[in-house]
Amino acid sequence: MNEFTIDTRIRSYSWDELSESDKQLLEVAKRKTRDSYSPYSHFCVGAAARLADGTIVGGSNQENAAYPSGLCAERTVLFAAGAQYPAQPVQTLAIAAFTDGHFTEDPVSPCGACRQVMLETEHRYHQPMRVLLFGANHVYEFNSAESLLPFSFISDDLKGGVRER
Repeated sequence: MNEFTIDTRIRSYSWDELSESDKQLLEVAKRKTRDSYSPYSHFCVGAAARLADGTIVGGSNQENAAYPSGLCAERTVLFAAGAQYPAQPVQTLAIAAFTDGHFTEDPVSPCGACRQVMLETEHRYHQPMRVLLFGANHVYEFNSAESLLPFSFISDDLKGGVRER
């Protein structure tokens, strides 16, 4: 038997400790929660992506009565950025959630499907994408989407080869 450990570095910041650039991006994600169409869950999520050229693209979750037909904020914004700015890598993705009349106290983590799309975005552009998760009490920073999904499925796996983990 072999055993190994996967370590993930997470930084936790108070709002005042964030850079102005990160505050700006998180404010867009927070504002995008107001554009959420979430009549079923009442869980409003906003996301904002800063691209390599400085462009900021925002998105929100969009629900549907047939639940699998909806789309999370993270995928909404990443697909929009990829479609509108295909040559621009995503440098940072910010996510915020609003429910019961206030932003969540602790950061909310992306679902598995969103993590997979985030990882594909990193591999598409061959560079890590910082992730900021907003909570009213603190903000988490991850150096890459891969740190949110360490045992991931990527295009190399389709080739059947062995890859370093």
